[in-house]
Amino acid sequence: MNKEKAHDEFKLFLKAGKHRITPERFEVLSYAFESGDHFTADDLYLEMKNGKSNVSRATVYNSLELLVKCEMLAKRNFGENKTFYESSYNRKNHVHLICKECGEIIESNNIKVAELVNSIAKKNNFINESFQFNILGKCKKHSK
Repeated sequence: MNKEKAHDEFKLFLKAGKHRITPERFEVLSYAFESGDHFTADDLYLEMKNGKSNVSRATVYNSLELLVKCEMLAKRNFGENKTFYESSYNRKNHVHLICKECGEIIESNNIKVAELVNSIAKKNNFINESFQFNILGKCKKHSK
């Protein structure tokens, strides 16, 4: 991720929507992109607190929602009634393989899945902008 470019895009989005431009929102942006592949709002909040941030839980939640609207983050639900976030900034669609035993999430970029999604959309006169594809099962550690 080009941090400076991401900050510039987020700033333009905030200005266009007449949202306040605060250092805390950009701190959330930085932590979100540095935190790894999939995280919950609470995970991010705790990570920020452990990093000595003074940001409030409400600011984390509100900033994450703005980042989703800005299309820099994507919301994911992997079946646990928890909302996860992941970067969608300059990333291609991908498949998630989710272990029902330990919660491990494995990502796979599979061109055949993308081709199938596009084919289904085309046959139904639908314009595909993005897709979400989750496979639930057991990871290697738990499949024995």
